[in-house]
Amino acid sequence: MRRVNEAIREVLSDATSHGLKDPRVGFVTVTEVDTSPDLRHATVFVSVLGTPDEQAASIEGLRSAHGYLQKRVGSELRLKRTPTLDFAHDDSAARAARLNTLLDKEGDA
Repeated sequence: MRRVNEAIREVLSDATSHGLKDPRVGFVTVTEVDTSPDLRHATVFVSVLGTPDEQAASIEGLRSAHGYLQKRVGSELRLKRTPTLDFAHDDSAARAARLNTLLDKEGDA
């Protein structure tokens, strides 16, 4: 399953950086894909730079382009089933930065 997740992540990364024309989609990085065992659903975690409003707009733009993105996954990977894509914001980078800030403050005290 890990190879399928990575292959889907690579296709979506390429598609979001080169194929989408939606102005709502800003600087988006596909960080992880979690596919169900039956390949019916895939949760795509994305990191988006910008304000919270810009992040929400980018996620909405990706959701509206899910048909195009799903078609790209289906045509490039030739899976038995093409999973339905659901996009979620990945805030792990922000949490890591906040944790580092807290650790730095703790070290200074």
